[in-house]
Amino acid sequence: MARGSGRRGRAATLRAVTRQPPLRYVPYREVGARPHIVVDGAPLPSTVLTLSHWPVNATPERYKRETSTETALAWVEHHDPRRLAGIVTNNHFDEDGLFSMFTVLDPRSALCHRELLADAARAGDFGTFRTRAAARLCFTIEACADPALSPLDHATLAARGGARVAALYRALLRRLPRLLGDIDRHRRLWQAQDAHLQASETLIESGRVVIEEEPDLDLAIVRIPDDLPARTAWRYLAREAAPVHPFAIHNRTRCTRLVRIQGRRLEVQFRYESWLQIRSRRPPRRVDIGALARWLNRRERHGRWVWEDPTTALAPRLALSGGGASSLMPEAILRARRRALVTQPPVWDPYDWRPRP
Repeated sequence: MARGSGRRGRAATLRAVTRQPPLRYVPYREVGARPHIVVDGAPLPSTVLTLSHWPVNATPERYKRETSTETALAWVEHHDPRRLAGIVTNNHFDEDGLFSMFTVLDPRSALCHRELLADAARAGDFGTFRTRAAARLCFTIEACADPALSPLDHATLAARGGARVAALYRALLRRLPRLLGDIDRHRRLWQAQDAHLQASETLIESGRVVIEEEPDLDLAIVRIPDDLPARTAWRYLAREAAPVHPFAIHNRTRCTRLVRIQGRRLEVQFRYESWLQIRSRRPPRRVDIGALARWLNRRERHGRWVWEDPTTALAPRLALSGGGASSLMPEAILRARRRALVTQPPVWDPYDWRPRP
């Protein structure tokens, strides 16, 4: 090879890549037969690349990571997405979806902020974080979906279904670079949840809120003072009443089966990690809690216990309808919960899932 020919070849390749048309976001239902990349979701027949941690996905094995954002960051470090397709899409909107889509659309900027994006993706999906900036970034994204706080226009917030997903992506893909550059400037959007998180961490550190782990069952029991009032938290772009912020709990325990006890109020939950393919470990599979719900309802005098479908809900819960106090003793419910974890069959395996007939 003549001297300099390798350098000229690399330069020509760079010019060719530079001439590639830019990627653009297209809503999931509008891509049709056009080749596209799917992030943080399920592929379509015309998908040419999936970058996701969803169940039974076709992401290249060497790039799979804990979150879809980390998967996308690993892939764009070695590839130019414009060589594959001109479209990137996703079937839902959340923090991990937003960050992974931004990574594919603007790899250079994403790689400059890779630590923050990866940390914030885990915060959004798992409620765990290393830096407060990552938690605040998630709180800001959630606030943008809250009509009481959002700076977004009315049409974006009023949209429903797929139209709302598309409107949120278009609005927040534009705003994300500014958020990454200086999250502190957006205090109005994150300060309420941040204060709730800080107060919750203080309660745990002081021993007023106690987290008891039973590793053999991958179970964490969170005991909350009866007089602690509920405060609003946003999880998965929905409001919930939470005396202790979920981030404070999830950041203190790896257990994916939770029981929260506050006086005579009790809630059972599987964490989102058990719905996904995550790389660090394989949490125990979700088991059928329907039998436990029926056992409780035969004995309950203060209402009805409701169990969400564990195969479709991100983080399914079993709780008394309305969130009131049970007529049953918490320790009796807890014993029944342990028994169900040991005796009931698995109902979900993200590594071996088949659609229901």
